[in-house]
Amino acid sequence: MPAAGAPAVTPGLKELHADLKACRHYLQSERGLAENTLLAYGRDFDRFAEWFASTRRKDHLDLTLTDFSGYVAYLRDLKLAPPSVARHLVALKVFYRFLKLEGRVTQSAVELLASPGLWERIPHVLSPESVEALLRAPRSNERFYLRDRAMLEALYASGARASEVVGLRLPDLYLDQGFCRCTGKGSKQRVIPLGKPAVAALSAYLSEQRPQLAAARPESPWLFLSRGGKPLTRITVWLLVRKYALRAGIKGKVSPHTLRHSFATHLLEGGADLRIVQELLGHANIATTQHYTHVDRKRLTAIHRRFHPRG
Repeated sequence: MPAAGAPAVTPGLKELHADLKACRHYLQSERGLAENTLLAYGRDFDRFAEWFASTRRKDHLDLTLTDFSGYVAYLRDLKLAPPSVARHLVALKVFYRFLKLEGRVTQSAVELLASPGLWERIPHVLSPESVEALLRAPRSNERFYLRDRAMLEALYASGARASEVVGLRLPDLYLDQGFCRCTGKGSKQRVIPLGKPAVAALSAYLSEQRPQLAAARPESPWLFLSRGGKPLTRITVWLLVRKYALRAGIKGKVSPHTLRHSFATHLLEGGADLRIVQELLGHANIATTQHYTHVDRKRLTAIHRRFHPRG
């Protein structure tokens, strides 16, 4: 029996759930998406199913552009941030492309649904001075000083996502050559150079503290360990970054992704080529990397003044 006020489980809703389940299996077994990506798609699929149930429509294979626009309005009514709405639309398009691949639909109006401006949110970027203050925030008298300092240095030096940093294993480090190997979305690997400060911090952590943390699990391959020898989680990294940002007196929301944004913007400000930044970030599409050009206004203005005839 459904809960009071809950939409009835209609044949149409059962069919939608079956198709969503099949799509998840396809993304996992044939596309080989990473676990975190699969979980994100799953949450977005569940929200679409909730909306579909609330509308009491009978067939998800025959939704119109008006229907899909209603779904966008539903997402906005939930007070989701614009990037979250955009991500839901990406998941929806992936689902209907799967249905087309399976011959369940010939085309879908969802492809006509644009999301202008949804991705145009300027990322929060720290100044180089704020980054320096954050990296200096761990104190030498603290228990996990070496680990936390190495973790912060690795985040900023590599521009890697939190999930990529906690996923680093010992064989992924090539400190003598000054680089590491990250495994990103879709299990794609990329090589990222590390600066001298990050190499020094990682070396100190590996020689002086990690052996103590790994005592309970000496065979653990993970780079960053908790007090019990388990790999750090993304949530722990987020909390640590927030802790040290507050200590450094940095205002606003600061997360591991803030360091990633700062990494990209500071490279562009220093004159790095956009394609190189794309490769370092692991972006499949350069359009994603181009969002950082919205942040780097000073450099764009300087280039315009230098090279434009009437600059």
